[in-house]
Amino acid sequence: MPFSPDYVRLVLNENFEDAKTLLLDPMMAIHDAHLAMLAECGIVSRTDARLLRDALRDLDLAAVRGARYTGGCEDLFFHVDGLIAAACGSNVAGRLHTARSRNDMAMTMYRLQLRQYLLGLLEAVLGARRSLGALAARHTSTIYPAHTHTQPAQPTTVAHYLLAVIEELERDTVRLFAAYRSTNRNPLGACAITGTGFPIDRDRTSELLGFDGPTGNTYGSIATVDYLLESAGAAAITLLGLGRVVQDLLLWCTQEMGYLRLSDGFVQVSSIMPQKRNPVALEHARALLSKALAEMQAVPAMVHNTPFGDIVDTEDDLQPLVAVAFKDAMRGITLVGATMADAEFDTVRMRARAGEAWVTITELADTLARDHGLPFAAAHGVAARVIGARRDRADTSLSDLVADAARDLAGVDVRLSDEALQRMLSPDHFIAIRRTQGGPAPDVAQAALHSSARLLDEHTAELSRLRQALASADAARARALDRL
Repeated sequence: MPFSPDYVRLVLNENFEDAKTLLLDPMMAIHDAHLAMLAECGIVSRTDARLLRDALRDLDLAAVRGARYTGGCEDLFFHVDGLIAAACGSNVAGRLHTARSRNDMAMTMYRLQLRQYLLGLLEAVLGARRSLGALAARHTSTIYPAHTHTQPAQPTTVAHYLLAVIEELERDTVRLFAAYRSTNRNPLGACAITGTGFPIDRDRTSELLGFDGPTGNTYGSIATVDYLLESAGAAAITLLGLGRVVQDLLLWCTQEMGYLRLSDGFVQVSSIMPQKRNPVALEHARALLSKALAEMQAVPAMVHNTPFGDIVDTEDDLQPLVAVAFKDAMRGITLVGATMADAEFDTVRMRARAGEAWVTITELADTLARDHGLPFAAAHGVAARVIGARRDRADTSLSDLVADAARDLAGVDVRLSDEALQRMLSPDHFIAIRRTQGGPAPDVAQAALHSSARLLDEHTAELSRLRQALASADAARARALDRL
């Protein structure tokens, strides 16, 4: 019975086009690995295995990618199946599908593809860490006023801020590696849902496809999508965190704040206002990160409340969304790293702002508590009284204001010279004395940068190892077919 023209137009044609783009290469890898395993286990004769191997190798994949959907078959699998049968005869071609189903093939294809997306996203995150780390290393002594609740709060350094971003990206990297490990298990051999009576070797197909090993329960191998949800969740956390940073960077680019200047290659001018240097690269990055976040959030929405089994909601219509979500994520993250690589900071303006609006006054309270024995709550009150008194008694020396506030609120005699107070309340002193682990003091930040660089090297090596493992599996699969 032919398919409905509306079903063909609205569903099957779209799915066929998506599968050609996203799943043809994984499908062919599965064909090769499964064939090699069947022959090695004696399930398919060597003679038939060689005929199948040659048919697979002779397939014109470029022609497959250019094929138009005609409605003569259900999907790409059956289209390719027909080409194999035409090359070596239906009796031989039919043996390739022994001990497998489209179900376990599909789930295996999705994991093969998802792990490539994860590796690409890891590459983008590592690149952003590398770019931000190099930028931070140039600004360990660049002081500016950090904000809390959008108001100037305390002085810190650009390196301290960027290290906070880098540490978050480091945690993102760990989550993405964990998602890769969850993804990199092989469902092939679960068949429709209960496995098979044939003596297959799931470890062998796992080896030939570069998986760490087979999945467990055959029902769960077909039904579960938690590996995908974990991957989308890890990606979403990365996107959300970096998007918040981009919002800060765009604020820093405003004329009013004027902290950050992007290089000419990442700005655009106005068609009417000659003075404009619009930081559009960061705007595009923000849009891409937000778009990708929404796409990642759509993944659990699509599988929510679907039956626990083989169901199209988690398959044909979901995979294009997964593909575009990871593509947009990689674009956005990579763009942030590239944009910031050559960015410049107005260090003079930033330092000047760090001396305004009493952003160093916490150090007065700290000094009163640390050196003069006041409870911090009382010291905080003294510092707050000084701020108010300065407005009302602008001509009074700061030394006298501190002495009066300490006497009135804490009943103690505190004598600090104006020169000592000036040093105490300088942004440089504020930064230098904050040597807490993870703090902004330049040597502390420098040590953190060294640790971050070492971790970046470790994660880069791990990514390289994962890529090499996949390349080794490709080579092993080719050798296995050669030996038939």
